[in-house]
Amino acid sequence: MKNKTTLPKWFDGTIYDKGDTVTNPFSGDTYELNNLELSMYDLIMGSQMVQKYDLTRKEFNLGVWWILTGLIKKIVIADNCAHWANEMFSNYGSFTSWDLVMGSIFFSFQIYGDFSGYSDIAIGTSKLFGINLKKNFSFPYFSRDIAEFWRRWHISLTTWFRDYLYIPLGGNRGSKWRQVINVSIVFLISGFWHGANWTFLAWGLFNAILFIPILLFKLNRTHLEPITHQGIISSLRDVALVIFTYFLVLHGWILFRSDTIFDAIKYTERMYNRIFEWGFYSGFGIDILIFILIMLCFEWFNRKKDFGLHFPRINWLLPFRWLAYLGIIASIYSYTGEPQVFLYFQF
Repeated sequence: MKNKTTLPKWFDGTIYDKGDTVTNPFSGDTYELNNLELSMYDLIMGSQMVQKYDLTRKEFNLGVWWILTGLIKKIVIADNCAHWANEMFSNYGSFTSWDLVMGSIFFSFQIYGDFSGYSDIAIGTSKLFGINLKKNFSFPYFSRDIAEFWRRWHISLTTWFRDYLYIPLGGNRGSKWRQVINVSIVFLISGFWHGANWTFLAWGLFNAILFIPILLFKLNRTHLEPITHQGIISSLRDVALVIFTYFLVLHGWILFRSDTIFDAIKYTERMYNRIFEWGFYSGFGIDILIFILIMLCFEWFNRKKDFGLHFPRINWLLPFRWLAYLGIIASIYSYTGEPQVFLYFQF
């Protein structure tokens, strides 16, 4: 009896045996599978990739918009922010308190633009080939608590940690003490996953400390939907929560970016030394701040959409659509920062 190779449960392709004849859906060629080819065929040609795909105009437009969104985040936002973030984290003793505040903000948007930018480019490119990837970042800086932030940040990674580490450890079942241990393990391992440096472990522990009280008081699923306008008081409350959550996340990024824990402490200490002396910001990077604000405006108004660079009508007249493409590409070219390697490639 032939040994059957079953596709993983997330694939819905046909189950094949050694010696079966298969047809390449693109070239039309047929051939017989051996053991190695069987394994590769199961993995590569399963699910979406086994189907022939006719690219429609709508799918092409969506794919291009995803790619342009990613390029703007990476080239315009992340690479420009990296210049100032690198300068200030490397020489924090030479800058004022407000300069260091801006340095931490620049890094927060560097890492966001870098991580979400490559994800958007991958989503858009895949869409052009008929493959639909899930959104990986869902406007995380609009989160109202740290639990919502981790539901919106690097969704593929956090989902993996939830499904293959947190739940097997017991999840939120068992005693409160057990839940604290499970959350701490997940965040410490997620920190270690980014690199063998004490700063990453400290960053993981910092996030665990922020998350545990929310979990213990069962508030971790309070904010499951995007912010909606429900009156002035409710809106002001949500905005205050967003600012406070970003404030907490920002301090985590200082740990994440610093070379050592000592550097993170000294950076934070110097940042608060003269924080109440207004007008002490040197003024560098103003143009980047403007781009960040523009990006945030797009994301805010499109927070219920898939991506920030979303316009009400995707099916514009062809000349206007191509003018929009060219305008965005020209902006990317004009404001390209010093090329930076994707941060994610360093982990």
